[in-house]
Amino acid sequence: MAKKRRRTKPKEEEYEFVPPDFDEREFILKDIYGTKILLVVSLLAILMGIVASFIHKAWEWYGGMLLLILVIAGMKELMKLLRFDLDLIEAKTMVGNYILFFLLSLGTWILLINPPFA
Repeated sequence: MAKKRRRTKPKEEEYEFVPPDFDEREFILKDIYGTKILLVVSLLAILMGIVASFIHKAWEWYGGMLLLILVIAGMKELMKLLRFDLDLIEAKTMVGNYILFFLLSLGTWILLINPPFA
């Protein structure tokens, strides 16, 4: 009769999780800085929505949409003029700010070109 071979399990290395260093103060300061930029982008979006509604009356919707696209394209330079350091903000956060700008300004614009505001 053949002998059965015993399977030996290889010894697993013991793994100990070591959490990375976390600077809570730096995290909070970056979060507050991102919130300030978000506030400025939101106010700018409302202002550009109002301007786009006035342009809409003169040049139809083409002018307003062109304005919104140009402001989004120049948002980085505009933030630098307002003395914001965009190196502290992650790229995905700025993409979110661009999307928020477009949707908020578009919503303001649509609201203002329809009755009872028009």
